[in-house]
Amino acid sequence: MKIAVSELVVRFMERLGVGHVFGMPGAHILPVYDALRGSTGVRTVLAKHEQGAAFMAGGYARVTGGIGACITTAGPGATNLVTGIANAYADRQPLLAITGETSTWIFGKGGLQESSGEGGSIDQSELFRAITRYHRVVERTDYLPQVLNQAARTLLANNPGPVLLSFPYNIQKESVDDEILDDINFDPAGPAACSRSAPAQTLADLVAGSHYPVIVAGHGCIAAGAQQPLALVSETLGIPVATTLKGKGAIGESSPLALGCLGVTSDGRAHRYIVDHADLLILLGAGFNERTSYLWNESLLAGKKIIQVDTDPDQLEKVFRADLALRCDVADVLGEILAIARRDRLARKALDKLAEAAPPSTAPRFRPIERLLAEVTARYARDAIIFDDNIIFAQSYLRASPGLRYFPNSGVSAIGHALPAAIGARFARAAPTFAILGDGGFQMCCMELMTAVNYGIPVNVVVINNGAMGLIRKNQFQLYGGRYIDCDFRNPDYALLARSFGIRHWRVDSEADVDGLFAAADLTGAINLIELMWDKHAFPSYLSDR
Repeated sequence: MKIAVSELVVRFMERLGVGHVFGMPGAHILPVYDALRGSTGVRTVLAKHEQGAAFMAGGYARVTGGIGACITTAGPGATNLVTGIANAYADRQPLLAITGETSTWIFGKGGLQESSGEGGSIDQSELFRAITRYHRVVERTDYLPQVLNQAARTLLANNPGPVLLSFPYNIQKESVDDEILDDINFDPAGPAACSRSAPAQTLADLVAGSHYPVIVAGHGCIAAGAQQPLALVSETLGIPVATTLKGKGAIGESSPLALGCLGVTSDGRAHRYIVDHADLLILLGAGFNERTSYLWNESLLAGKKIIQVDTDPDQLEKVFRADLALRCDVADVLGEILAIARRDRLARKALDKLAEAAPPSTAPRFRPIERLLAEVTARYARDAIIFDDNIIFAQSYLRASPGLRYFPNSGVSAIGHALPAAIGARFARAAPTFAILGDGGFQMCCMELMTAVNYGIPVNVVVINNGAMGLIRKNQFQLYGGRYIDCDFRNPDYALLARSFGIRHWRVDSEADVDGLFAAADLTGAINLIELMWDKHAFPSYLSDR
């Protein structure tokens, strides 16, 4: 049966399992929007800005583990997606972006919003080439099956990334055979074949021969659904677990074996234990990036054996040599470690040094935010979603778990990300949802609150109000002798702003205000703007500052 390309695009999204597509319509993409109107599987969500739409799609992908999708028109509609798509690229998110384009017969003639690259127009292909895993402007229908097949393969791969498909207006209206989709493989890629740098016995010998092993669990543990086997290995063998920032929650952080986050903005417990005591590091789906590695500090790895497990070959031994590098599924390796422990009757490892790694009592305290995060942990440990631009406080004070899902501002670390990402996630999963961000980041994206209002999406937005770009101010204080420039600003009246949105406003100045908030606010079914007051001169102390 013949159908329009615009309808085929919608059916393609349906076959991929896309449930929501976030975006803004424009003249050059209206044929696809018209086809979306009749879709029973894909719901459209009108954002306030295309960057917000891309962040929403990314949040949707992160909380579901599936494909996020966004859609825009040509020209500025597409260019406004750049930061959101770059974020998805850095985070390896399966994100499908659909954009419109001027009709092909206009190419090179200076059409309105043309981005064909002809005649001096913006070259959209070049713009997105470096931040997508696959990108194509579909100028003809004869190779459309190959384009859609490659797009599906990229989105459903073990290590996916963003795909952008641009359809000229006239191509969207052409007719194609609907059987095109029958020849496309929509099955997710199977697990990568396990490859090793040494025999299985090496794994057994390294684990058995260690006295103070430490597991460093990254986001790969969560992506592999390996939280339960991770906890079982940790408890059976008495192995402490530190997590990367993105891996926070891979093990319940209330466990006595949880060391917390490994990273420059953490409380430093994991760092101290690893540097002072560990003789074996087992890195599971964990990137040794700048934050995790303390600027690639060699003391973290000095004198230790290293086992590294990852499905991405580009991550294996990227910045260090491992005694055993396994390109394997994390859950499979954890099962193998457990089998080794039972087969060889390994005794529990020594834990007598754990107390020595406790955070120092002299560390600065930030009572209202500590109290707020402690209440979130206590009340929503089994089911909650937190997107966090700030990361510094949650990294130390939030006790994440497999049920309390924590999504830090990773990717390209774009401030203003948490709010739209949390909204996108809440479309996918009905759970208490929090977005934590600074007042500078909030003012980049605050109009997306109206997206939540328009669709009745409950979300709690915690705005840290210090009238400053906090990290910049901290750096200018510590590294530039207090020579401040362009870091301070005036805020609007957030109570009036919330009233204009038709949502509740809560001001938090003290721990008592936190108690009042949790006593009176509907934090599961309403939209709340929570203004947490902060002294711009109070700087959190990172481990690297001490």
